[in-house]
Amino acid sequence: MRTKNTFAYIRIIVSIFTLACIFNLNSIDAQSIRGKVYDQYKIPLIGAYIENVNSDHPHHTHSRELGDFILDDVHIGDTLQVTFFGFENQKIIIENTNDEIVIVLEEKSFDLDEIVVGQDIKSINFITDIDIKTNPVQSSQEILRKVPGLFIGQHAGGGKAEQIFLRGFDIDHGTDIAIAVNGMPVNMVSHAHGQGYADLHFVTPEVIENIDFGKGPYYANKGNFNTAGYVDFQLKERLDKNMFSIEAGRFNTFRNVGLFNLLQTEKHNAYAAAEYLITDGPFESSQNFNRLNLMAKYTGRLNNLDKISLLFSHFTSRWDASGQIPQRAIDSGQITRFGAIDDTEGGSTGRTNIALDYTKSIDDKSFIKSNMYYSLYDFELYSNFTFFLNDPVNGDQIRQVEDRQIFGVNTEWNQINNYDNSELLVQIGAGIRYDDVNDNELSRTMNRKTTLSQIQFGDVDESNIFAYANVEYEVGNWLINPGLRFDYFKFNYTDRFHPTYKSDSRSKAIPSPKFNLIYSPNRDIQFFLKTGVGFHSNDTRLVLAPEQEDILPAAYGADIGTIWKPLPRMVVNTALWYLFLQQEFVYVGDEGVVEPSGKTRRLGVDFNLRYQFLDWLYADVDATYTLARSIEEEVGEQYIPLAPITTATGGLNAKKGPLFGGINVRYLADRPANEDNSIVAKGYFITDLNAGYQFRKLSFGINVENLFNTDWVEAQFATESRLFDEPESIEEIHFTPGTPFFIKGSVKYEF
Repeated sequence: MRTKNTFAYIRIIVSIFTLACIFNLNSIDAQSIRGKVYDQYKIPLIGAYIENVNSDHPHHTHSRELGDFILDDVHIGDTLQVTFFGFENQKIIIENTNDEIVIVLEEKSFDLDEIVVGQDIKSINFITDIDIKTNPVQSSQEILRKVPGLFIGQHAGGGKAEQIFLRGFDIDHGTDIAIAVNGMPVNMVSHAHGQGYADLHFVTPEVIENIDFGKGPYYANKGNFNTAGYVDFQLKERLDKNMFSIEAGRFNTFRNVGLFNLLQTEKHNAYAAAEYLITDGPFESSQNFNRLNLMAKYTGRLNNLDKISLLFSHFTSRWDASGQIPQRAIDSGQITRFGAIDDTEGGSTGRTNIALDYTKSIDDKSFIKSNMYYSLYDFELYSNFTFFLNDPVNGDQIRQVEDRQIFGVNTEWNQINNYDNSELLVQIGAGIRYDDVNDNELSRTMNRKTTLSQIQFGDVDESNIFAYANVEYEVGNWLINPGLRFDYFKFNYTDRFHPTYKSDSRSKAIPSPKFNLIYSPNRDIQFFLKTGVGFHSNDTRLVLAPEQEDILPAAYGADIGTIWKPLPRMVVNTALWYLFLQQEFVYVGDEGVVEPSGKTRRLGVDFNLRYQFLDWLYADVDATYTLARSIEEEVGEQYIPLAPITTATGGLNAKKGPLFGGINVRYLADRPANEDNSIVAKGYFITDLNAGYQFRKLSFGINVENLFNTDWVEAQFATESRLFDEPESIEEIHFTPGTPFFIKGSVKYEF
């Protein structure tokens, strides 16, 4: 049934794609003008809105990857208005349609009145642009929280990747969200701890330029793990200033950050960044946490348009953890909220990245952008979820470890053609990713020293070859966006337990059609319908199991909604959405592996609002409601454990003269912790505060987490466990307590 529906979908997409190409070949260019849009540092501005305000039927375009644009039906004497959020608007009177115009925009205090909704498939991205400017990221754990509706939870001493919640998913560490940095994937396939594991701690928050995100499987250039959505982080090309900061806070927390320009000319920029963080954490057993990040990036322009970028980064981290504790141990007085049953949990990890990006201009209507990357990664984690359930003498500690290399290449051809009141963008891309994982191990251990037994031990080789085509046809007030993606996977596993060499392999391909439709009658409102098929791959060790059939389980989704500006300084986004998954994963804590489960269905509503009360005062509200159910289980046992039902965040942030600050809240409602809702995961309401003052080159800041010292639970699971003195096991909530009142101060010097 799935194959029949998928290929019917593909036939529709191919038909629309063919008609668009025919139109492309048979149209005659109208009179047009070409130009480029830069900031004051001559860095191209992507997505600037260029509108001919004198036309009888005002039409517009956007600046492309290299800052260039083409606008049709332009005559001498016409006025172009150029708008880009956070920059001064500029009006230009056309004196000559034959010459290319160069537009340089100056930065200014941003005003929500300048936001143009328009016919952009990624219009919603301005939400994160607003949030980064009004409330900068305070720590690496806050990076993902900038995505509206996304919640995180940390439950291993700050070193392990965060648990992610989005659109009614407990995504674990990344199974159903595709995360990338500068085009380099963060998710780890067939990871020792969990499928799709995405550790973003190698990114220093201060070097993030913008966040590109999308919810749902609607984007042809996004592949594996793009079911609930995707997040792409773009790092700065240049630094405005050098910077050095020192932060200190409770629990022996210290953080140093340095950003330094190495080269700065009109065409060449290079900088380096370093971050070092240590903390003991609020737990009775010290976390002994430390993390070091080093990064260097070079960006150069080889001519007027071509661009090359080289990135190097290195990250290493080590920590101890108190793990998830059972409520009964607290109730009996055996431990406190910040105590531990097994305080020998913890681990270490590291990642070194090298990435090369190159954008080549072919002509004034087409360009090719490519990137290559290599990552060297290591991971070791000690956990104990069940205490003495399996081994009453030595305990149930497990060790998960791997060493990995990742190689990847992506390239995408773009061509854009302009016609009278219409524009056609064609994108065709292809690439490959190869993961070479050695010594992928799961063992039973004691005190992080003694290996009692090995459960799994082997090598993984996994390849993903992909290609896609995407069309954006903008005509009048409509944007028609069909797309088609094709992925091929090859899974190989060498079982090191086997007495002789034995390598098992399996392969599978999946097509992923997309179709999006946008109607925008003016620059202040957009109505959208988004549909598409996405997927997440299964862990190689599960793929090769004889009973496993769904190697690449698909996700079918649809969004309908609007983005609009009811007031000049207010932006509202609402969406009603649906997502069906052929298969999900269940994390089995006592074995440290994932297992496939059945089909699921989610239906939800998203609401986002941004409002500028005054020139210096901004408000934000994000709220979601989701109904998530398994559809193959008996009535009463259809709940999806830990799936968020209601979430909300909001805040007031201000920047006036040298003063800046804000107060922000986040709310996660109670939700089922098991399939029959007999065990409930408790929700929380947390308030954070930050304030600061800038005096010339110095900035002083205070950041407070959990302002009212609320007892809250950051991560929790329904787990069956047995304490040392218990005759029988008990299933109940096991949790990691959320951070209590935490205050830190900072001093930043810019030069």
